[in-house]
Amino acid sequence: MGIQLLHLHLAIHQSFLPSFPSLSFHPLVSPGIYLFQAPSGRMVEDLSGNYGNMLDCLTGREVLTPFPGLGTAAAPAQGGAHLKQCDLLKLSRRQKQLCRREPGLAETLRDAAHLGLLECQFQFRHERWNCSLEGRTGLLKRGFKETAFLYAVSSAALTHTLARACSAGRMERCTCDDSPGLESRQAWQWGVCGDNLKYSTKFLSNFLGSKRGNKDLRARADAHNTHVGIKAVKSGLRTTCKCHGVSGSCAVRTCWKQLSPFRETGQVLKLRYDSAVKVSSATNEALGRLELWAPSRQGSPTKGLAPRSGDLVYMEDSPSFCRPSKYSPGTAGRVCSREASCSSLCCGRGYDTQSRLVAFSCHCQVQWCCYVECQQCVQEELVYTCKH
Repeated sequence: MGIQLLHLHLAIHQSFLPSFPSLSFHPLVSPGIYLFQAPSGRMVEDLSGNYGNMLDCLTGREVLTPFPGLGTAAAPAQGGAHLKQCDLLKLSRRQKQLCRREPGLAETLRDAAHLGLLECQFQFRHERWNCSLEGRTGLLKRGFKETAFLYAVSSAALTHTLARACSAGRMERCTCDDSPGLESRQAWQWGVCGDNLKYSTKFLSNFLGSKRGNKDLRARADAHNTHVGIKAVKSGLRTTCKCHGVSGSCAVRTCWKQLSPFRETGQVLKLRYDSAVKVSSATNEALGRLELWAPSRQGSPTKGLAPRSGDLVYMEDSPSFCRPSKYSPGTAGRVCSREASCSSLCCGRGYDTQSRLVAFSCHCQVQWCCYVECQQCVQEELVYTCKH
């Protein structure tokens, strides 16, 4: 399951991401019920998994579109189009067979790769390693903390996206979650189709399979980190209820399962990365297999312990990522915050300061009917970049 998962995500990323439009993601100014159309015609979703008014991105003449409810997603590609999408992905023969039997899966895999990459880049935007893998896939073959995070965020993104695709009607072989007392027809009627995490985790286990035996330390570490990602998604599963009745009274109440925004999952995994446990191997004589083992710290009276199920684990110390290498492009030219990150990010080389004028949309108003009108404002800002 290990290295195959990460190569799957990287292959999908390389196959599809270059064709995506260049979009700047900004924090939400205020939650709302309207979206603007992206250049590609697809809805823009902010990195936390929520929709809203992204006024910083508006040009002033966007067509407003009502907030999309569950079940309004486009139907999965059918027939030859679906098969062609599966063939474009760099999958194993077995995975391609599963993909061809599952209409909607190719699009879901692409979306999962995109989601995982964006979240990784966001969580490491102030770190020396900023989740850059272009031309530097050697990191995937090592046992660094960063590799551990990649496995976890990739499996989490796949789990999250598959569960959401089921509830949105993008997959043919799954639908709403099977919450007790909630029939699928009733769920669609009230617009409360729950995210199908049960189907997602079961399908993912079958799709990834197992590549190496239990005697391989690296395989065990990769599998452990993969499950940390899946567990992080499971921990964010919530029960949400909706009342039905006259004037909003709770004469009838419908409840369903809903995943938390993926941004929250990313934050959990980043905390796991910050406290990751370095492991070695030890033979469990009772079970006759290799087990992960965290050696005790120097001077500690306690013996080494097995890592907890929620810990990210790694096997070797990371490089500094300060200079260009086969693992990282280095930090030269990176934008930093003088108060928060320049000292660490620039690795003691110092930073350059530049002044620039930035144009942005401001004083935006919704005009009848139906577009947003904005003024163009200009402000001066200082930009700090790490020296070479």
